[in-house]
Amino acid sequence: MDTIGNDTEARIAERIRYEREARGWSLADLAARSSVSKAAISKIERRDNSPTAGNLVKIAGAFDLTLAGLLLRAEGEMPRLVRHADQAIWRDPETGYLRRQMFVRPDHPVEIARIELPAGQSVTLPASSYAFIRQVVLMVAGELTITEGSAEMTLFAGDSLGFGVPADVTFSNQSGEGCTYLVVLSRS
Repeated sequence: MDTIGNDTEARIAERIRYEREARGWSLADLAARSSVSKAAISKIERRDNSPTAGNLVKIAGAFDLTLAGLLLRAEGEMPRLVRHADQAIWRDPETGYLRRQMFVRPDHPVEIARIELPAGQSVTLPASSYAFIRQVVLMVAGELTITEGSAEMTLFAGDSLGFGVPADVTFSNQSGEGCTYLVVLSRS
């Protein structure tokens, strides 16, 4: 299993630097395109700080990638059959948000990730992260409040929500227990 540790963070840092340099962008260019500070990007690339989910989504969006697309490039191509033990895992150091990439391939339009969000935590993702995808959230356990633009919806186990026009989205676990949900997306 690819754990949440030095290897994963090193591959993410290397991939961000590679994507930036392949485009001929300076740190300032990537900062302007992603709305992530130059200092934060530099610290991520040097592995002085672990990136948050929000910052990774913004950086991926600047590269015209989804978060899963960026992580896929960092991890290398996945086979058609992805065993549970081989699925990439990443944890947001700020919130404890745990993302298991269950399925993603560059030659397939669908991605599936399993998210565990601890009690009392929230993650906000910018509208830009939804510009080139269509997404559905399927609740597995617990409850999750999703604020999409000005609309707020609470989902419970078994509920699903298809996202509309790209807007800033906050995933918030306001309960006293962790929640688990699947994110299924297709690239448009």
